[in-house]
Amino acid sequence: MSEQIKNSADETSTARTQRVYERFKRSQRWEHGLLILSFTVLLLTGLPQRYRTTTWSQQILATPEQVAQIQTIHHIAAVILILEVLYHLGMAIYHMARRRLSADMFVTGRDVRDAAQMVGYLLFLRKEKPKFGKYTFEEKATYWFIFFGVGIMVISGIIIWFPEIITRFLPGSVVPAAKLAHSTEAVVAGIFIIIWHFYHVHLQRLNLTIFTGNINEEDMKKHHALEYEQLTGEKTGQSEGGHP
Repeated sequence: MSEQIKNSADETSTARTQRVYERFKRSQRWEHGLLILSFTVLLLTGLPQRYRTTTWSQQILATPEQVAQIQTIHHIAAVILILEVLYHLGMAIYHMARRRLSADMFVTGRDVRDAAQMVGYLLFLRKEKPKFGKYTFEEKATYWFIFFGVGIMVISGIIIWFPEIITRFLPGSVVPAAKLAHSTEAVVAGIFIIIWHFYHVHLQRLNLTIFTGNINEEDMKKHHALEYEQLTGEKTGQSEGGHP
């Protein structure tokens, strides 16, 4: 019994002294939360308008009042998303002007090599996964897909929202083109986020760092070995580049 108590105390002590590293600042977590909220509302209010001829859509949009209500909610969520995009771009420009913009999220040749090595690992051609820095090639692909996807939806959404103003400067054909681009990108983004991002980040392993802002030492070593080594000077025991 005494040995069990001692082991339990040791485990508790170990858990309490485990190092934790900041991964996302509070502003980044708020951005992510607003992105989830606005995109979810936009998707839920946009799909009934996209598939207007279906039975379930006609039940939701049964009266002109319901259509107007759905469109109003959609527009409010769109304004929130646009403000967030402007804030995100503004902060990037600000940090770039002060030469403080981190290059961690930009795609490099190493990401291409990491992707190829990861394929080799999944095909049992390599014994170890590649080492990753602050962001893996999968996280970078997700970020840039959402970045350009949101850009397409914002621009096309503004054209649809204000067609009279836009067609003063652009040909009328831009409106139906914007409708097609807007709805198609929304569906693709929804599928991508639900199937790829949500599963890969939150279901495959319970990764809550975007909500807590922190990552524990064990996960840091396992999923961001290069960054861990750069911060601590300690080796993780994993070979460079994932070589056997």
